[in-house]
Amino acid sequence: MRTTRQTRILAGILLAASLALAGCSEAGGDSKASSADAPTAAPGAGGDAAEGAKSGRRSPRLAPSVIRTASLEVEVRNVPGALAKARQVTEDAGGYVGEESTDRDDDGSERTRVVLRVPSERYEEVLGSLQGTGKLLRRTARARDVTDQVVDVDSRIKSQRASVARVRELMDRADKLTDVVALEGELSSREADLEALLAQQASLKDRTGLATITLSLAGRGAHPSAGDDTPGFLDALSGGWHAFLTMLRWIALVVGAVLPFAALLALLVFLWRRVVRPRLPRRPAPAPVSGSLPQARPVSEGGAPVSGERK
Repeated sequence: MRTTRQTRILAGILLAASLALAGCSEAGGDSKASSADAPTAAPGAGGDAAEGAKSGRRSPRLAPSVIRTASLEVEVRNVPGALAKARQVTEDAGGYVGEESTDRDDDGSERTRVVLRVPSERYEEVLGSLQGTGKLLRRTARARDVTDQVVDVDSRIKSQRASVARVRELMDRADKLTDVVALEGELSSREADLEALLAQQASLKDRTGLATITLSLAGRGAHPSAGDDTPGFLDALSGGWHAFLTMLRWIALVVGAVLPFAALLALLVFLWRRVVRPRLPRRPAPAPVSGSLPQARPVSEGGAPVSGERK
């Protein structure tokens, strides 16, 4: 009986162990299958999540704000004609003439300097047209990106407007006179800051919307405004001659300024000698002294009186 029980117990233990092993193998297979199936679905889901995160963090792309300036020096045959052409090109592009100045050098050659404001989108076109008016002597162009500054000013304007609106709401709710006076001072200060920001925004808009081109037109034979400034012999000779003429002019000016005083002084001296001095009473001459003064007797070297004289 005891042997039969032990056999049954051993058989039950073996059966339980085999069932446990079978369950573990099935669980492992299921886990492997699930893990095998998971990578096929994970990439799509992860990609969609990453794209969603990126699209959520992506900010709208802003158009760049650039300040463009250029300087041209062109030699032309007819300065007025080239200036009229530059004006026409600028007006056709939708711009305008800002400043204009004309002068002539010592040789009579005419030079004109004009500042043109043209839309930024027509900047390159206008620049090319102006270069074709004559012989290009010099060209400089600059572009400065101020996008960050424009964005910062716009953001500060929005914040300042909201601040002004809040102060005005507080003023509408205020009951005490002291509160109203304090809020009015604060409102004036914030409105002044807002006006300064608006002026800065307008300036940035003007400089980014319109490019600035400084055009210098020089006639044939005119001295260039920029180039080799090393003086030569003729330059030194010309400079010395101009300095000599300048010195003569200054001397003539000094003589001309002193001459009236010198003439007056000479007239006074003449009147003194010819008119005034002869009429002055003359002093009497000093009277001669009567008698003679005692004279010293000569003495010899030893201190004795000389012979022939009284002791």
